[in-house]
Amino acid sequence: MKRILVIGGNGSGKSTFSKKLAEKTGLPLVHLDKIFWRGNWEYIPREEFDNLLDEELKKDEWIIDGNYERTLERRLSFCDTVFYFDFPTVACLLGVTERVIKNYGRTRDDMGGNCPEKFDFEFYKAILRFNRKNRPKTKALLEKHKPEVIVFKNRKQVEEYLENI
Repeated sequence: MKRILVIGGNGSGKSTFSKKLAEKTGLPLVHLDKIFWRGNWEYIPREEFDNLLDEELKKDEWIIDGNYERTLERRLSFCDTVFYFDFPTVACLLGVTERVIKNYGRTRDDMGGNCPEKFDFEFYKAILRFNRKNRPKTKALLEKHKPEVIVFKNRKQVEEYLENI
């Protein structure tokens, strides 16, 4: 495990897991949200994002946390291990709600720029569609690229994994 992707539903705990995994393994951690977002919820241009991502992918070791479906296949071609948070939609909705309440008005350390946490109903709608839209594509890409895949279905499995490494 030298090049790790952490993917899955928003609010499933990917970033929290990634931070803990980085602490335990010593691997450098890259949050895609930190690259993508500038201040005030403005994102960087696609070409700039792709260039920054490519710079990270060229490195020998990393943990990359985040979905960004458009670049998933590219990231899969570089990784050796994937942690896939395949949580039920309701668990993701609860996770995001807890995160917003906990961090409301503050920018999290895994976000880029000045992007204070807020209730965003469009984001909630995206979470409602995520599994139906992304699960089949994600599974097909995992089968195509064949990295080692560790699937988590709930938070208890995540906690147990972290305790045992």
